[in-house]
Amino acid sequence: MALTVYIPEYLEDCELVAGEDLAREPAFWLAHLMLTVGDPGEDPERYGVDASVYEEMVERLGDPEEPWPVLRVPFTGGHTAYVVYANFHDVNNVDFFVRHPQWGRLGYFGQCGADEAGPGLSWKELAILAQATQDSSEGLTDGSQRLLLLLPMLGDADMPTEARHMVAQALVHCGIRSDAADELATILVGEQEPDSEPRWTVTTDSPLAVCSSSYSPRHIPLALGITPSQAQALADALDGRG
Repeated sequence: MALTVYIPEYLEDCELVAGEDLAREPAFWLAHLMLTVGDPGEDPERYGVDASVYEEMVERLGDPEEPWPVLRVPFTGGHTAYVVYANFHDVNNVDFFVRHPQWGRLGYFGQCGADEAGPGLSWKELAILAQATQDSSEGLTDGSQRLLLLLPMLGDADMPTEARHMVAQALVHCGIRSDAADELATILVGEQEPDSEPRWTVTTDSPLAVCSSSYSPRHIPLALGITPSQAQALADALDGRG
C-alpha cells in the first residue's frame, strides 16, 4: 500500500500518495514524458514498452478516482522537488515545485497539462538536481530517474552538446529501447538556435536565476517571499554550491 504524502502548503482536499514505486516500470517513464513533453499517441512498442502496459499506466496517472501520485527528488540543504499528478474530474495537470519545511510556501517550477506554465529549470539546474546529494531517505535516488522526472521543466537556449546524449543514456537506463533512445532524446531536448529563448540570468534583486520567458513561473525569483538567507541557500543548492 502506497504511503500517504502530506504537503501542508499544497492544495487542500486532495489525497497524495508516494509514487516512487512507479519508477521501476519503463511504462511509467514513457508515459510521463509523452504526457508532459511528447505525443501521448505515439506507439509505445517502438520504445520497447508493451502497449497494454503503457495504456494501463496512462490511465493510472490520470485517474481522478485514485489518490494523486507524488514523486520526490530530495536535494542539498533540506530542499525537495516534487512532481504531482493532479487529477481533477475535469482537468489533468502535472505540477512541479520545490519545498523546504522552513519556508511555509512552495516555489513553483511550472506545470504540464491543461494549464501549461514553464520552463522551470535551466540545463545546469536540472543536471545538478539529478546528481545532488540527498538529505532524505525518501524519494528517488537514481540519477537517471531524477533527470527524466524533472526533464519536462527544462527550457534553456544555452545547453551543452552532450545534453542529448545524457538524456538518451538516462532513457536506456530506465528501460527505453536503446535503438530508439537517441531519437526520443532529440525530441525531448529539442533543437536550440543561437538566438533562441529562454535565457537564464541572475539579477541584483535575488541570487536565484530568473527566466526570460513570460510563461515561466520563474520570470520572477523562485519561491518569492522566502528570506534572503533561504533564497541564497536555494540558489546555492541549484547551482551546485550547497
